[in-house]
Amino acid sequence: MSRSVLVTGGNRGIGLAIARAFAAAGDAVAVTYRTGEPPQELTDLGCLAVRCDITDPEQVERAYKEVEEKQGPVEVLVANAGVTRDQLLLRMSEEDFAAVLETNLTGTFRVVKRASKRMLRAHKGRIVLISSVVGLMGSAGQANYAASKAGLVGFARSLARELGSRNITCNVIAPGFVDTDMTQALSDEQRATIVEQVPLGRYAQPEEVAASVRFLASDEAAYITGAVVPVDGGLGMGH
Repeated sequence: MSRSVLVTGGNRGIGLAIARAFAAAGDAVAVTYRTGEPPQELTDLGCLAVRCDITDPEQVERAYKEVEEKQGPVEVLVANAGVTRDQLLLRMSEEDFAAVLETNLTGTFRVVKRASKRMLRAHKGRIVLISSVVGLMGSAGQANYAASKAGLVGFARSLARELGSRNITCNVIAPGFVDTDMTQALSDEQRATIVEQVPLGRYAQPEEVAASVRFLASDEAAYITGAVVPVDGGLGMGH
């Protein structure tokens, strides 16, 4: 049965792969994007593209109203939107630290809170948060990003306990290094150094992350909640 799915930050990279996977399964998919224009592929897939900066509560509310009008209340939420502002601690400004938490953690709070209202009424729902292996392992120069992504784990597990009695699951995917535009911009030397740390010896494909998200949103995963699922080639083992 087709469901109403919302993927934040679904206009490129991992988010686009997630939107593609749900659309291929026959779900009605909406994606948010913050700047620029959404790729033509989204239109070709029949996805609804909604401009929304998740740091702005009014934009979040407007986006949800548009999605609800055009494809019904959100039944599956994938909170994927995120930013980085990497810098060593002593050089990191308060603005850089706050801006990353405002998008990655507080922004996720906003979109999850809004989706949960309708999920609670319906007594069902799937929430999947996209964290990172960095949130579990840490990474020099990414204290702000790691803190925001680690925060998603505590957030999700609290919601798993809070919403579970209403048949709403909340899980976390923790990707490792994924082959996207961001990582393709690295030098060959940088890419080789990263791959050396990964037991499987390669980057993940965005579709591999998307497949794990789709599983957690499926009926087969109905008894999984509060889980942190690594899709990292073994990089974060033991964390």
